[in-house]
Amino acid sequence: MSAIESVLVENRVFPPSDAAVRGARISGMPAYEALCKEAEQDFEGFWARLARENVKWTRPFTKVLDESKAPFYKWFEDGELNASANCLDRHIGTPVENKTAIVFEADDGTVAKVTYKELLARVGQFANALKAQGIRKGDRVIVYMPMTIDGVVAMQACARIGATHSVVFGGFSAKALNERIIDAGAVAVITANYQMRGGKELPLKAIVDEGIAMGGCDTMKTVFVYMRTPTACNMVAGRDKTFDEVLKGQSTECAPVSVGAEHPLFILYTSGSTGKPKGVQHSTGGYLLWAKLTMDWTFDIRPDDLFWCTADIGWITGHTYVAYGPLAAGATQVIFEGIPTYPNAGRFWQMIEKHKVTVFYTAPTAIRSLIKAAETDEKVHPKNWNLSSLRILGSVGEPINPEAWMWYYRHVGGERCPIMDTFWQTETGGHVITPLPGATPLVPGSCTLPLPGIMAAIVDETGKDIPNGAGGMLVIKRPWPSMIRTIWGDPERFKKSYFPEEMGGKLYLAGDGAVRDAKTAYFRITGRIDDVLNVSGHRLGTMEIESALVAKTDMVAEAAVVGRPDDVTGEAICAFVVLKRARPAGEEAKAIANELRNWVAKEIGPIAKPKDIRFGDNLPKTRSGKIMRRLLRSIAKGEAITQDTSTLENPAILEQLAEKN
Repeated sequence: MSAIESVLVENRVFPPSDAAVRGARISGMPAYEALCKEAEQDFEGFWARLARENVKWTRPFTKVLDESKAPFYKWFEDGELNASANCLDRHIGTPVENKTAIVFEADDGTVAKVTYKELLARVGQFANALKAQGIRKGDRVIVYMPMTIDGVVAMQACARIGATHSVVFGGFSAKALNERIIDAGAVAVITANYQMRGGKELPLKAIVDEGIAMGGCDTMKTVFVYMRTPTACNMVAGRDKTFDEVLKGQSTECAPVSVGAEHPLFILYTSGSTGKPKGVQHSTGGYLLWAKLTMDWTFDIRPDDLFWCTADIGWITGHTYVAYGPLAAGATQVIFEGIPTYPNAGRFWQMIEKHKVTVFYTAPTAIRSLIKAAETDEKVHPKNWNLSSLRILGSVGEPINPEAWMWYYRHVGGERCPIMDTFWQTETGGHVITPLPGATPLVPGSCTLPLPGIMAAIVDETGKDIPNGAGGMLVIKRPWPSMIRTIWGDPERFKKSYFPEEMGGKLYLAGDGAVRDAKTAYFRITGRIDDVLNVSGHRLGTMEIESALVAKTDMVAEAAVVGRPDDVTGEAICAFVVLKRARPAGEEAKAIANELRNWVAKEIGPIAKPKDIRFGDNLPKTRSGKIMRRLLRSIAKGEAITQDTSTLENPAILEQLAEKN
C-alpha cells in the first residue's frame, strides 16, 4: 500500500498554562508518561488498580482480562456491579448527595434543577414502574426521548434493573425506529408526546406509532409516554401508558440489580440508513470505568465545576458524557433541550454566561456554524458575553480544522482555556486519543497523544507499522475496558468490521486514516479510510483539503470534500462549499471557484486542487450536525439519491448542491 500522504503543516504550539498544570489530576508530561509506563509494564495490573479505585463493585472481580476468545475480549468478567448505583447511590451519605446533579435549560429558557438525592428518587420510582410492567434484567428497551432530565432518568432506570437500553436519537425516522426495535427485540419503548426544538413542537409519539405499525415489532408490549407538552397524542389502549399513570403509587426506593461486568449496558446503533442497522454492544463494568476515568483525566473535573456537553443522549457522546460519566464523577452538569441557533446564534454563549459553565464540550460542526453566524451578525459574536467562567474547552465528533480551533481558542476561550480535541468513536466507548489539560502542549488540529493504556498505532493494510511522518490506518493494538464487545446479533460482522483477518485478527481497526508527527509523535486524524482519495497515484485525506478550504477565513464558512471517478486522474476531488455570503451563481460562481482552487494549490499543492466546486447555503446534515458525505458522493457522481434521507435536517439542500457551476 502506498502511504496516505499528509499535506497539512501546522507549527503552532500552545503549552499548558501554569493554572491548568497546578492541581490537575495528571499534572505535567512526566505524570502522563509515568501512567503510560505503568500500563506498558503491567497491563493487567494497571487496569485492575483503576477498576478497584474508580468503580463500586457488589462482587469484586478476580479476573482482569480474558483474551482466550479474541477478539471477543472480556474484562473483570467475574465481578458484579450496577451502573446506576455507581452514578447515584455511591454519592448518598457524602456531601455530593445534596449537590445539584443536573441544571436543565428548556428550549424556551426555563431552568429546572435536580440534586443527586432527588435524581436517585426519580430513577428509583421509574425503575419500579418498569418492573411493574414486567420488564426484567436482560430485556431490551428503546428510549426515544427529548433531551431532558427524563431522558437520563429513563436510561438510568433501565440500568438500575439490569435492562439493556437502546437510545434512538429523537430526529430519526419511523423506519429507523422500526429497524432498531426489531433488531434489538425490544419489549418496550420510552418516548414523549412531543419534543421542543427551536421553538417548534415536534412529534415523537406519532413516529413511534408509525414505526410499530410498519410491522415486525412482535416483542413490543408497552409504550411509556412522557407528556412533555400539553398537546394530546394518540394513545393505544392496553399498550400505551403515560408517565403519570405508571409512576402513581410507586416507591422512590428501588434496590439496584447486580449484573456481571460483561452484562450489556446498552446497544447503540451507528448506521441503518442503508442496509441492516449496526448495534454496537457495550458492557457495564469496563464502559463505566472509562466513562468515569475520562471525566477525571480529560476534563480534570473538579467539585466546583459546571460541565456542559452539548450532545444529545441519542449519540455515544450523550451516553458517556451526559448520562453516565458526569454522574459517576459526582459533577454538576447542564442539559440543554434546544438548538444553538434559537432564538439566535448566541444561545450557547448566553447560557455559558448565565450558568457560569467551566467545562464546555461541543462539536466542530457547531463551532463552524457559529463562526459563520458571528461573522455575518456581530450581535451573536461570543465577545458580547462574559465567558470568563470557562477553564477547559472540548471538541468532539470529527477532527476540528486548525482555523476553527484557533477561533474557538481565541473568541470562546479567551486564549486561556486549553482545547481537548478528543478522538474516539461509538465503538471505543470514551476518549482514546486526546490532550490532557494539565500536561499536553496543544497543536491546532491534532488530537495529540493516546490516553494511558491505549496502545494506538498507524499501520498499512497488512497491519505493519508505518514510520512517523507517513500516513496510514489508525489501529489500537491491545484491548481496553470500554471497547465494543460485539455487534448485537452479528458476531461475524463485528470481526470483519473491526478485527480484519488480513491484519492478523487482533488489531482494532478504527476506520480512520491518521499520521503521527515526525518530531512530537502527535496523532492527527486525516479522515475516514473511505474518505481517502487516490488522485494521479497520490493518496490524499479529504480532511486536509477541507481544512485548507476553511482556512480561507475571509470567504469560506464550511466545506466537505469527496471523490468521484475520473478517467484521467483515477479520482477527481469534488468540494462542496458554504460561503460567508450569499450563494453565488453563473460567472461569479466560476470566478470564486477558481480563486478557491488557486488557494488550495497554494496551501497544499496543485495535486489537491478540486476539479469540481459547488456552492450551497448549507451542507446535508443530520439533526445532530453530522455531514452525510455518502449523499455528497452520490451527488458528485451524478447518481440519483436512493438512500433514506429521513434523518436529514435539510433535504432540500441536495437539489441545490446537484447544480454544477
